This record gives sequence, structure tokens and C-alpha cells, in this order.
Amino acid sequence: MTSADSARPVPTATGADLRRGPLRVGDKVQLTDPKGRLHTITLQPGGTFHTHKGYFRHEELIGRPEGWVVTNTAGVQYLALRPLLSDYVLSMPRGAAVVYPKDAGQIVQMADIFPGARVVEAGVGSGALTMSLLRAVGDAGELHSIERREDFAAVARGNVETFFGGPHPAWRLSVGDLADVLPTVAEPGTVDRVVLDMLAPWENIDVTARALVPGGVLVAYVATATQLSRTVEDLRADGRFAEPVAWESMVRGWHLEGLAVRPQHRMIGHTGFLVTARRLADGVTPPERTRRPAKGAYPGPDAEWTEEDLGERPVSDKKLRRARREVGQAPEQADGQA
Repeated sequence: MTSADSARPVPTATGADLRRGPLRVGDKVQLTDPKGRLHTITLQPGGTFHTHKGYFRHEELIGRPEGWVVTNTAGVQYLALRPLLSDYVLSMPRGAAVVYPKDAGQIVQMADIFPGARVVEAGVGSGALTMSLLRAVGDAGELHSIERREDFAAVARGNVETFFGGPHPAWRLSVGDLADVLPTVAEPGTVDRVVLDMLAPWENIDVTARALVPGGVLVAYVATATQLSRTVEDLRADGRFAEPVAWESMVRGWHLEGLAVRPQHRMIGHTGFLVTARRLADGVTPPERTRRPAKGAYPGPDAEWTEEDLGERPVSDKKLRRARREVGQAPEQADGQA
């Protein structure tokens, strides 16, 4: 380090304004090498970043602005930037599978999650969607996340607090079943939006309908066509929602090199289906559907729905223990926070 480097102040990652200003101790930094490969580090005093092609000291980035280029001992250059939320959620420790950025963005937009909104999220997983919802409601809004599994909740808490630099003022996290927790935290007709990311969202249509304001939005994120069908039909049968709308999104990148501009060979295809429905005013009967379903579209009554049919994938205890350790929420550390 030069004398000018040593004279630079060493900022620390404190306060609410963690996404602006120079790089600080405790910041996560995404490094891009000349081949486009990504490496994520956490800046620490005395820390170093090593590869088989040399190293550099973290002090060479601390106090520098984002977008700085650092050169290691072998002459390899790295572009240093704070990870975007979309980068962070794909690289953070996880127990349950995360909601991909393409789906989180669709949920925020199509559910019209606005600053100051009162939102309930059920099925927190690893906290990926939670962070997008908190960004959307802002400090003045309210997001109450409800997760059945304590170990998933612990991983989510660690990921969210790592990204925001501490507890978010708009966030509450409860462990339990939505049907049990929601009536205790929200009066009927006071919730603007409900987001369900769970195996069987149709089991919670009644409690969701009672919590939503007239005109409020229910969003369900489901993985399989079987879940999609059951959710839509139960929303129709409930009678308190307008006609549901369902879709999926797929993202394909493009190769850009001079005149060699073409679609990439790989894409982010099916990750899940999204269903939205608006809450009707109490006592209103939804307009009758004029289109007639195709013959054979509906199975017989009392069809059985197993967890395997719905596409549930088990998460091993070993994977969850590792994820909890990585986010500082191991059982012996959490002290019952979640």
C-alpha cells in the first residue's frame, strides 16, 4: 500500500445508508474477473482475496468508490461492485429453494406492492422474496412474514439482516401456520396484499379472504400445473374473489460480441406459476363466467392430492444446518430469535 492508501479512512458498514458511498468494512463485494467470472467477498481489515493467480488485500478496496478496478499481485484486474439484490439472492446461503428474481419482480409489479402497503407473506423459505417485498413497501410499510419451519425462518432472518445491515423497520417474522397466526396479527379487512408461497395455498383461501381489504390482491406462487389448477378452482369456488389470472415468465439472455449477436443457448425457463386474484367487496357475487369449459376439463369429486403430486422436494437437515451456520443463525446462536 502507498502512503496515500494508508491515509485513507477505513469506513465501517454501520447506519441505514449501506447501499451508497465508498466500500466499507463488512460490505459484500462482487468481483468480476477478465473472463466474466464472479467472486463474492466480505471486506475485512487485514483480509486478502486469493486465487491460483495471485492475491490482493482488502484494504485496496476499503474506502474506494463502487466500480473500482483492483489489480492483484499477478496483474489480474477485478471490477468491484456491491452485489445487486438479484445477485445476492442467487448466491446467499439457502435452506429452501429461493424465488428467482424474475418471479419476485413479477410479484412486486403484478400485485402492485406499493410504499406503505400492509403485506402478509406466507412461506418465507430463505428470504429471497422477503427482501424484494421489503424494498417495495419501504420503511413506512409493513411486511409480516409467516413461516411454518423454525429452521427456514432462521436462515431467512440471517439473509435479510445481512443484506439490509440489520433488522428492517418494516419487517416482522413469525413461526407458525398462516391460518393460526394471521388472525392474531391482522384485523379482518386490513391487509392490502397477501403473497402465498406454499405447497397448498388453497387451504388458506378463507383466512386470506377475511384479512384482505376490498380490492386487495392475493398472489400465489406454485411450482406445478396440478397446484395451479387446484388453486384457481378453489378461488373460483370461494366466491369472494374476482376471476383469477395465471401466467409464468421465462428469461433468455443474449450473446453480444460485435456482429455476433444471438440468443444464449441457456435460459431461465420454468421456475413456477403465478396466480393473482382481487378481493371483492363483502356480499358481492362475482359475475357469472360466460365461457364454457371444455368437456372433461374437470375430474371427479374427492380427488386425492399428495405432497409428491404437488412437487414438494425435501430439504436435508445437513443442508439446513450448514445454511444456518453461514448466516449466523445456528440453533446455539439464534437464542430463539425466530
